Amino acid sequence: MMKSSTDRYGSVAVTIHWLSAAAILVLLGTGFRAAASSDPAMFLRVHVPLGIATLALTILRVAWWLAFDRKPAPMANTPPWQERLARGVHAAFYIVLFGMFGSGIALMAMSGAGAILFGGTGSLPDFAAYAPRGPHGIGAMALVGLLVAHVGAALYHAFVRREAIFTRLWYGKDSAVR
Repeated sequence: MMKSSTDRYGSVAVTIHWLSAAAILVLLGTGFRAAASSDPAMFLRVHVPLGIATLALTILRVAWWLAFDRKPAPMANTPPWQERLARGVHAAFYIVLFGMFGSGIALMAMSGAGAILFGGTGSLPDFAAYAPRGPHGIGAMALVGLLVAHVGAALYHAFVRREAIFTRLWYGKDSAVR
């Protein structure tokens, strides 16, 4: 089933979720490695195009929810404060992600690093000299915190409350990719 039902996410939402999760983990890894490396170019050659692809994937995800699908109902017996907190964490993900996309694009544009990374010659600039670098680094740390909260909540629901959270967000017999 491509679209979500009242109790589980459809194959499109599941695919976008897990592709986004994998991409964000790689982006965090390559971004932190680039920041700590004496040769950041090799990490940024993965980081920059993957960041652009993740922006496209995030726009697709928002468009999917707005135009084509509805999210499943909250899990049964979830206290209202937990549901509000979950919605807040998800909203914060989008705010931080769009801030990261904007600051990353601005950093590449202002520094001229994109041309150097993808076909140009010369040394990469000192990114710290450009204003978007600060928010980009803060956003990365915020994203790590949000991921910890998100994964922690999923594990809590799966192993403490023994809810079928992973069944809800994985491919089932009725939600196979078509």
